[in-house]
Amino acid sequence: DTGNMAVAEYIAQVLKQQNIKATFFLANEKTKQGGYSLDDSWKGYWQARLQEGHRFGSHTYDHSYWVQDAGESDVLLRPQFGKNAGKAIRFDQAQLCTEISKVSTRFQELTGKPIDPIWRAPGGKTSPRLIAMGERCGYRHIGWSPSGFLGDELDSKRFPNAKLLEQASRGLKNGDIAIAHLGIWSREDPWAPAVLEPLIENWKKRGFCFALIPN
Repeated sequence: DTGNMAVAEYIAQVLKQQNIKATFFLANEKTKQGGYSLDDSWKGYWQARLQEGHRFGSHTYDHSYWVQDAGESDVLLRPQFGKNAGKAIRFDQAQLCTEISKVSTRFQELTGKPIDPIWRAPGGKTSPRLIAMGERCGYRHIGWSPSGFLGDELDSKRFPNAKLLEQASRGLKNGDIAIAHLGIWSREDPWAPAVLEPLIENWKKRGFCFALIPN
């Protein structure tokens, strides 16, 4: 997932060195550099990742968290960014489709290619209604496996990098989906670069291969 993009270049470099293709779930999030992750300053970055063979899904344009279902057919979402940041906003079917598909529209403006028809709800917060609404928009929801939660957004005092590395190295199972971010605001001791390369090496020693989510 996008996050604040502080370690985006580093992660791309590691994936290339390790010959790993990843699936990026994109939102237009505020970055450590001062802009947003889908603004023009990141055009070259996303073009390069596309050329390297990575795949892409939507993380909702404004990183909008599901709050609850509303009425008979709508949902309440709380965007983290954009003009309605921090407010609980009611989305009907068409509005949700726009919130999900706007990522693809913007990605195509930047790279010339749309994203794959997959999306991930911020924070993993969903309801059966939300997932069904996403499917009606043409997007399949992709979460992550419990053992694939790598903990890069957890408090670094309670969950130091050494602990996260040990847990993720032994916990992952065949077929699991792992999740990490291209930078996290809240973690004092960054997860990457401390954990990423050692974790990949440990997984390779266990015999794991790496697949793209659409596959």
